[in-house]
Amino acid sequence: MSHLFSPTSVGNVQLSNRIVIAPMCEYSAQDGCANDWHMIHLGHLALSGAAMMFTEATAVEPDGRISPGDLGLWSDETEAALGRVVAAVRRYSPIKLGIQLGHAGRKASSAEPWNGGQLVPPSEGGWQGWAPSAIAHKASEPPPHALDEAGLARVRQAFVDSARRAIRLGFDAIELHAAHGYLLHQFLSPIANQRQDAYGGSLENRMRFPLEVFQAVREVVPASMALGVRVSATDWVEGGWDLEQTIVFAGKLKERGCEFIDVSSGGVSSQQQIPVAPNYQVPFAAEIKRQVGMPTITVGLITEAQQAEDILAQGQADMVALARGILYDPRWPWHAAAQLGGQVAAPHQYWRSQPREFKNLFGETHFGQR
Repeated sequence: MSHLFSPTSVGNVQLSNRIVIAPMCEYSAQDGCANDWHMIHLGHLALSGAAMMFTEATAVEPDGRISPGDLGLWSDETEAALGRVVAAVRRYSPIKLGIQLGHAGRKASSAEPWNGGQLVPPSEGGWQGWAPSAIAHKASEPPPHALDEAGLARVRQAFVDSARRAIRLGFDAIELHAAHGYLLHQFLSPIANQRQDAYGGSLENRMRFPLEVFQAVREVVPASMALGVRVSATDWVEGGWDLEQTIVFAGKLKERGCEFIDVSSGGVSSQQQIPVAPNYQVPFAAEIKRQVGMPTITVGLITEAQQAEDILAQGQADMVALARGILYDPRWPWHAAAQLGGQVAAPHQYWRSQPREFKNLFGETHFGQR
């Protein structure tokens, strides 16, 4: 059996293979509500053969959206809309479902990427973001609101309330978004966090709010669900957040009951210099896995089946996440299984598509007609 198609688990959630579909923003919701696009997008990826799929970053409050088109989970309306998509996926796919809960912080109110992706000012329907400190993401932008004590309490509770909604919807896993320059990452990074109180300055202080949010969510998430965190292992900026600090943070998360860590990088500064190449983030995941010992997901320019297999075979990660690669090839797990001698779950409506040379690709199948 290949490593990629061997079973594993996160917390008490059993996974049939090591392929994860990473959260991917679609910028297509209406007032936070999932719609037909999400039904199509998540529905067809649910038939991919991956073991687990995460929704896109899902905002815990309206001001926490990256763009006006972000998914949200802050109201009965947003819960019901996402619930329709979840129910449809459940009817036709055995894939495990995860939700990524996040808050954009100072990177909120952005236009969709296909419309330039830049800040949308309040005069054009945008809003002013919230952050650890009143420091703009770019020098040309107005500064965000700095969260005061009441604001910290509001955001912390918003994460808890959204987690409760995710529990009601029957998700298998929750991932808190502490990466890519969004709010929880902003607290961690000295580039964005220049507070003078108990939430800024030292590493211990900068970790305080993200750890408080995690602990508050941990207290409401049942043992039947997996709870993890996505991190940026480095800011790719001198003097910013780095791997050494990430390892400390991951250890603190593990102490509080974190069951997996999803390792990415960058996003907090427009000054970042990222040496993008295949596997460029894998060493970060490998070191976190080695030093912290938590189930680890790696992501970033992993496009080939043998590439993913080698990462797992070498013990650099426990799972591999695909994003743009699986948008380009929504049957990537099928093709990888064919190449590596694995098996994937396919809907019986598609059994006829199994190539003659891969008779066990979909496991035990049967098909007849008059």
